[in-house]
Amino acid sequence: MDLDTLQRIKRWTVSHQKDHPVEYHAWDAMLTVWLMGWVGWIPAFTFEALWAAPLLALAMSAPALYVQWRAKAHRARRLRCDWLAVR
Repeated sequence: MDLDTLQRIKRWTVSHQKDHPVEYHAWDAMLTVWLMGWVGWIPAFTFEALWAAPLLALAMSAPALYVQWRAKAHRARRLRCDWLAVR
């Protein structure tokens, strides 16, 4: 997932924050986990905590996994996701 996509979704959630507060907070949580994944590599290597590498890799892919999960739920008509269509 590229930064333009991350920014596009973030812009949509901020502009619709009043209408979709759960969506706003869920996306903010995904970005927080993503950032923790990127920043966590430095202490993991410094303190030789290589057991954390799979967790950090999962955290770095959290936004992409979230978008894939939401798109699948949207296609199955279980969950409406308006920000998927925004370009």
